Amino acid sequence: MFAGGARRACGKGKIFQHARVFGASTPLPRSAFLLLAGWLWLVRTVWAHEPDLTQVWKNLADSQNTTAQAMLASLPPDGSRARLLATAVVQMAHQPVTEEMLRSAEADLVVVAQGDDEVAALAGYLRARLYQVHFQKTDYTRAAELYRELARRQPQNHWARLGLMKLGLLTLFALPEPAEPVARLRAVEALLPAIAEPALQRDLNLQLGRAAVLYERPVEETLVYLKAVDRVGGLVGLVAEDLVSQLGELSLRAGRPADAKVYFQRFLRDFPTNNRSFNVEQKLARIAEREHAAGQGGGP
Repeated sequence: MFAGGARRACGKGKIFQHARVFGASTPLPRSAFLLLAGWLWLVRTVWAHEPDLTQVWKNLADSQNTTAQAMLASLPPDGSRARLLATAVVQMAHQPVTEEMLRSAEADLVVVAQGDDEVAALAGYLRARLYQVHFQKTDYTRAAELYRELARRQPQNHWARLGLMKLGLLTLFALPEPAEPVARLRAVEALLPAIAEPALQRDLNLQLGRAAVLYERPVEETLVYLKAVDRVGGLVGLVAEDLVSQLGELSLRAGRPADAKVYFQRFLRDFPTNNRSFNVEQKLARIAEREHAAGQGGGP
């Protein structure tokens, strides 16, 4: 999927256009799932700090923002940082949202982020997200600064590591520097050890693979990234199908028909109803013909 249209433009002016295609760790269905998973992580995060807020987070996870807001308002004020965090997130999730509401949410997050616990890390992460995607005028440079700051303060925290993954996306597709594509790739590769969590490393390697295609890097380089994704596994839906198909295609281009054969056979086995199955079968047939010709002493 991501090898096809990515080569259309590589100029700096069009990088973020591609970031909208490749910027989420996966296409929309998985992005929606990951957003839900993020809210459910919030439920677990806040549970230990403020059990009364758990239903508020569950309502947010179910996109019941109005209910979450009403429930939060019904709770007696307690001055806790967890309560202030919930207030900020309800404002961020409100529809329609205004710039004033978002600025108010940021002010709350600044207060909540003063600490070294899970709630502080989450507040720091969400503040960076405000600058990356929520404010009417996004500021990718400021978002990157906040992700880096969070990683310096709490390098072992999940939210700091997730922030580094988001920083990687910004570096690949949105920030003005580094200007050279290869420098972008190397800068993001350097983030992988600090991210530490296999699922987050997998998602960032997927973006590195997509960026390598966009920047027309050698096939072997792209394969390194995508094989790292495949080793971790855990992808679902179209993303998983695209990954296996792409590994087969790139292996074929790299002159590795035996590897391509394994990936194409796996594609047919794991995704038998995919509408690309016929094309994959044709490629396997051509590989078989070449293997037969080579066995008979013929040419390629």
